[in-house]
Amino acid sequence: MNIFQRTKLAFKAAVSGWQGKLFDFTSWFGRTFWGIDNSQLATNENIFSVITRLSNTMASLPLKLYKDYDIHSNNVAFLIANEPNPQMTSFEFMRTMEVNRNETGNAYAIIQRDIRAQVEAIYPLDPTYVTPFTDLDTGELWYKIIAQNATYYANSADVIHVKHITGASRLAGISPLKVLANTLRFDKAVQDFALSEMEKLDSFLLSYGANVDEEKKKQVVDNFRQFYAENGGVLFKEPGVEIAQLEKQYISSDIINNEKITRDRVANVYNVPVIFLNETGGGFSNTEQLMIQFVQMTVTPIVRQYEQEFNKKLLTTSEKRSGFYFKFNMGALLRGDTAARTAFYHSASRDGYMTRDEIRRYEDLPPMGGQAAELWISGDMYPLEMDPALRKTTSLRGGEGNGKSE
Repeated sequence: MNIFQRTKLAFKAAVSGWQGKLFDFTSWFGRTFWGIDNSQLATNENIFSVITRLSNTMASLPLKLYKDYDIHSNNVAFLIANEPNPQMTSFEFMRTMEVNRNETGNAYAIIQRDIRAQVEAIYPLDPTYVTPFTDLDTGELWYKIIAQNATYYANSADVIHVKHITGASRLAGISPLKVLANTLRFDKAVQDFALSEMEKLDSFLLSYGANVDEEKKKQVVDNFRQFYAENGGVLFKEPGVEIAQLEKQYISSDIINNEKITRDRVANVYNVPVIFLNETGGGFSNTEQLMIQFVQMTVTPIVRQYEQEFNKKLLTTSEKRSGFYFKFNMGALLRGDTAARTAFYHSASRDGYMTRDEIRRYEDLPPMGGQAAELWISGDMYPLEMDPALRKTTSLRGGEGNGKSE
């Protein structure tokens, strides 16, 4: 058995070891990631919100195989766009990868190939059981995969690996949750304290004008408690008795300030506008400006990493040299409102850099063909170097209509 066959069997064994449990996220609760209990993270609304937004955004972007700006289709393009593996759609696959990347700092997927080394399927892996390392003899990057009954090793050419920013090792990404560990612990401590204070019963200080014995004290307290419970919190003050309510330590303004600080830090670590976490303000005058910043600063680096991993691992050398490449379409995120789109399309069609069919595709309309597939230019525009005498005009003196100015 040659090295290729042994490696291929190892890949299939690793995949079979993960099938059946790979997509059951209930087993994640209670697991510890770098000292952070995931059962606690499951109750953090800010983390859940930002990861949901990022993962759904990436999963919703159309991903196509191109060659010189034209869309092409082959087996790999079909897998990526429709069914990466028999258990998942492309949306589920991308969302799972992005959830893993944003929870642990790394997302891994193993590539299953046929006997001709062609891609058969792509399976995401639980990142807590994958460890990248460098072979000291060859300098190659490998991945150690701990399956149910054994440990397998996969070459980097057969593992999709997308990550957050890396440290000195450059092999694995840094977990955002690890960076936010102190923030999350403090936020949870404040919430627990506030809940405990709110759940406490009202406390009172009773002062009598004369000393009473222990039996009398117990009788007074019992009567006070019974009267308070039976009368809906109404108290009766006897002569010679002072009643003072003990204030709780719960302060709503402190909770609001802490939540604001937590949202700011979560948005900062995940590099998203804080307004995405329902924080008011943000300095954006309109939605278009907000989405431009989101696309440029957040989505584009993520997209480029996926594109380059797919190009490197899923395309052959000959295909890459022939001009094939994977590309996400982020145009939908930058469409703007109806007025902005109308102005853009009007300018694009009149200035001759978009056909009407291209505009229709942007709006998910079928192409018309014919002259709708041709580039047009407005008739009232001329090259600067053109002789003015050759320009057509409709405002003629004398009304001759011969196109010549007098």
